[in-house]
Amino acid sequence: MGLCSHHPLHMKPASLNLLDGPLLSTLLRLSIPNTIAMLATALVSVAETAYVGQLGTSALAGMALVFPFVMLQQMLSAGALGGGISSAISRALGHGHTDQAQLIAWHAVMIALGLGALSTAIMLWCAAPLFQAMGAHPEVQAQALAYAQVAFSASVGTWLLNAFASVARGAGQMRVPSVTLLVVALMQVGLGGVLGLGWLTGHVGGMPGVAMGMALSQCAGAVYLGWVVTRPNASLRLRWQSTWQGTLAAPILKIGGVSSVSSLQTVATIVIVTHWVARMGTEALAGYGIGSRLEFLLVPFTFAIGVSCLPMVGMALGAGRVQQARRVAWMGAALSAAWVGGLGLLVVIWPDAWSRWFTDQPQVLAVAADYFTRVAPFYGWFALGLCLYFASQGAGRMWGPVLAGTLRLVMVAVGGWWLSTQPNPQANDLFWLIGLAMLAYGLFAAISVKRTPWD
Repeated sequence: MGLCSHHPLHMKPASLNLLDGPLLSTLLRLSIPNTIAMLATALVSVAETAYVGQLGTSALAGMALVFPFVMLQQMLSAGALGGGISSAISRALGHGHTDQAQLIAWHAVMIALGLGALSTAIMLWCAAPLFQAMGAHPEVQAQALAYAQVAFSASVGTWLLNAFASVARGAGQMRVPSVTLLVVALMQVGLGGVLGLGWLTGHVGGMPGVAMGMALSQCAGAVYLGWVVTRPNASLRLRWQSTWQGTLAAPILKIGGVSSVSSLQTVATIVIVTHWVARMGTEALAGYGIGSRLEFLLVPFTFAIGVSCLPMVGMALGAGRVQQARRVAWMGAALSAAWVGGLGLLVVIWPDAWSRWFTDQPQVLAVAADYFTRVAPFYGWFALGLCLYFASQGAGRMWGPVLAGTLRLVMVAVGGWWLSTQPNPQANDLFWLIGLAMLAYGLFAAISVKRTPWD
């Protein structure tokens, strides 16, 4: 049956360190491997967009069209469901219920299998009408569809990869999932070049080839991490069983379900903006795609710190240490805001340092520069709110950050509609709106966490 106790002292050392180690050094120790993995994720994003930029402006615009849905799957599997998994496991370990945590891990994998299959079915059925509804040129829609049909065929691999990683993180093990994600990212870069641009082979696979690189690498990572969490010496060994227990799945689904609302809001915000920008021309959409790609990278960078806060908060609350949990949350939020806010200032000063990785067309570069000038100064506020969102997952108190996301979505949707009714609407005005919505998101999330009891 494994370890079974109701006292935290019976937990493995990794779990104890999260409870009793110095807060700042523990948070940094957990965040560093995650940050390295997220830097690799950034490399993949740069590489893929650079590949697609070589395939032409229509392909680059097509990537801007499909990327919100790729990121949505990543946010739902790693951030929403993954957060629910890590939160449920860490709180069970904080109570000293090791057997329960092992069974929670099994239920998490079963949920991930089902949601991965559902993701494939939805996107293969709905991708074409979704891209058409976003209003882009038919050639741009075709490029986006070519990528989506391959990428989402492997959704089960993506969901399992992130579920296994979240099981390990919930037990306080950050290094193994981070190194695995680093290797997966490097594989994706290499395979994307070989299959998409014809490196070594000379056969240019285009958008489907780039997508196949992602699919194969993530499935390979899922197989490896599945072995890691089922081997006898795992930090928390996944225990297989034949029966389903709703009480063990409930904490995952509760936190993951509420968290998924936030993920949907984030991507819906980008889809709405993409819709308005698409009406301004292919060059405008391509330039915005370059800018928004960096915005999407804010999520992984903040994720690196946020998922480190999550088990620390969960275990502290499981052990009854409410003030310690809150200190971890604010410490992580401050680190995230400083890190991502500094990145924002850099791209405000040197916008082309990012954009020229993907294109040298003056009109596209100009749109990207306008985007960074107006949105990047608010990146720190976005990171602050997002890190508090992850910490709130650990506490099981999600509604404040979710409502902050609702406010951001409403501001962009209503403001974008109003701008569209004006004569000769400009992308710059829409970009200012995006930045101000980020500011509102961060402020509302901070106020809500401050006022929400975590007892």
